[in-house]
Amino acid sequence: MPGTSKQPPRYVPTLTEVVAPVLAARDPGPAAPAALEEQLVKRVMQRVDLSLERSLREVIASVVLAQTSALAPKLRAEIEVVVRAAVAEAVNQELSSKRDPAAR
Repeated sequence: MPGTSKQPPRYVPTLTEVVAPVLAARDPGPAAPAALEEQLVKRVMQRVDLSLERSLREVIASVVLAQTSALAPKLRAEIEVVVRAAVAEAVNQELSSKRDPAAR
């Protein structure tokens, strides 16, 4: 055929490097199950950690609230005793200073 060119047109892409097939992706070999198991263990442990942290936070908050609720009446009673004693002492000092003007 006269006038036909053996070279492809300019816009046709050409292969410039040889790429070796990746066999490791197809044939995982004996080390792959151990690696997959390790990844699975890590993912499960991350989920357990998150769940455990959340549960512990809720349990601790509940315990602290219960202890605070139980402690509040006792604290109130102790504060009342201390305040009554302080007021009684202040009143006694004030009354004694009224009786003895030199004690001021």
